[in-house]
Amino acid sequence: MPKPFLKEFRDDVIRVAENRDPEVTLAQIAKEFGVHVCTPDKWMRQARIEAGEQPGETKSESVELRELRERNRLLEQENEVLRRAAAYLPQAHLPAK
Repeated sequence: MPKPFLKEFRDDVIRVAENRDPEVTLAQIAKEFGVHVCTPDKWMRQARIEAGEQPGETKSESVELRELRERNRLLEQENEVLRRAAAYLPQAHLPAK
């Protein structure tokens, strides 16, 4: 996986793209900065989402969702272990008290 660009670099690309002349395309800006043609548009869209100007999932929501999914997966595994233990224990020959 390629190394992510620095936030300052992304912010510079977004600033240039938002303040460009009407005849300058995002493809030209992408070429000047050495990024993929679709990258400036993607970064601008995410910046609008983060600013609340456009609906979508913010980075913090994305991180939180990823963490919650991981936590849910771990809890499901723990429940499965407990379910198996509960099924096994009645079959075990435990000494009487």
